[in-house]
Amino acid sequence: MSTGPLLTTERFELWQPQADDLADLFDLTLAEETRRFLGSFVPSEMDAFARLARNAGSWALWGYGTFMVRRKGEARIVANCGVFRSHRGFGAAQGLDNVPEAGWIVHKDAWGQGVAREAMEAALAWFDHTQGRQRVACMIEEGHMASDKLARTLGFVPYGRQESEGAPPLILYQRLP
Repeated sequence: MSTGPLLTTERFELWQPQADDLADLFDLTLAEETRRFLGSFVPSEMDAFARLARNAGSWALWGYGTFMVRRKGEARIVANCGVFRSHRGFGAAQGLDNVPEAGWIVHKDAWGQGVAREAMEAALAWFDHTQGRQRVACMIEEGHMASDKLARTLGFVPYGRQESEGAPPLILYQRLP
């Protein structure tokens, strides 16, 4: 159990997931606008629990994962950002199975404040330092202009597209060593 943040930035503390993060993680995806580009799901405590367990599992198995992002000195989670181990099931050719994947979700009331950029810059620098610079992938739903801009700012470039029946197309990005 972590007793303090693993990383700090000018405005934020980045923590490893903890059991008592469940309620805030659930709250993070409650706003319909937040879920617009996260795939079609109805938020539930069960989904939040699965997300929390996945995040903690990435830390336990691979030594890295997403961070729970809090404003300095505050308890509430404003974002979930970082690099985690992923297996999307798109097939080896798409390059998103069993690889480090970057991702970010920001609470709706913190949009437009540079939260994801500040947290992801710290998370990627930490990842490179502790895991060695390596390929990191991410996927962004087509049309999500804010995430596309952030991905490019962080050094990700588009390399492919994933289309699945009944789901919006995903643009695949990578940041190479």
